[in-house]
Amino acid sequence: MPKVKTKSSAKKRFALTGTGKIKRKHAFKSHILTKKSTKRKRELTKTGLVHTSDEGRVKDMLRI
Repeated sequence: MPKVKTKSSAKKRFALTGTGKIKRKHAFKSHILTKKSTKRKRELTKTGLVHTSDEGRVKDMLRI
């Protein structure tokens, strides 16, 4: 039986924390930044966690 490959797009977008949760980046930080407030842009820079309802799908893509 061959090994199951990880989705390369998911490998680039997600990372595991030490406790096993999945980190992600925020969207909407790449363009049209002039109309967004400084606070909003600063908050979008921080990493977030994948919601528990989506964890299963992401783990399946990462083959965890």
